[in-house]
Amino acid sequence: MPKVDFYVAGNEVRSYFTTLSHCLTETAVTSASHDAIEMGQAISRVMELAYQAHAAGNKLIFVGNGGSAAIASHMATDYSKNGNVRSLALNDGSMLTCLGNDLGYSHAVNAARAAQCAVVTLSGFTPDNPLRGLGDINFYLASDRYGFVEIGHLTICHAVLDFICGLRVPYRVSPATAA
Repeated sequence: MPKVDFYVAGNEVRSYFTTLSHCLTETAVTSASHDAIEMGQAISRVMELAYQAHAAGNKLIFVGNGGSAAIASHMATDYSKNGNVRSLALNDGSMLTCLGNDLGYSHAVNAARAAQCAVVTLSGFTPDNPLRGLGDINFYLASDRYGFVEIGHLTICHAVLDFICGLRVPYRVSPATAA
């Protein structure tokens, strides 16, 4: 096991959080036709889709693999419990790996399309990843760091839920920005 230096300077921690914040604020959002969508419009549209699904007696279905499976479960619980929007997570490891290995992971979006579901994707890593353009609304976080991508996706999902729950955060200009 390599020797680990357990000291991290405060400026390194601030840089980490600043980089994460930048990744989030610079998230690219596109439509099914690959047109850019402004973040506020995208969040508003996802909120609208969630309400429409719930009002029609349907539910939101969260799908993720790896660490994103835990995020999917977390979000399905929070949307149901806190947002009063019927939700579930498809994250049974046996089912996902069986379907993924036998049919290919890309077929999840095709199955949703065949069932006339609206699709929202969250992706990261490479700009040409195949998931990035498959949804009606596609959030792409430009980072090659798993932690940043996963935290970013969780934050976007929480933002939608927080706005559904009525949370509004007033814009504040920091003293450093105002100068």
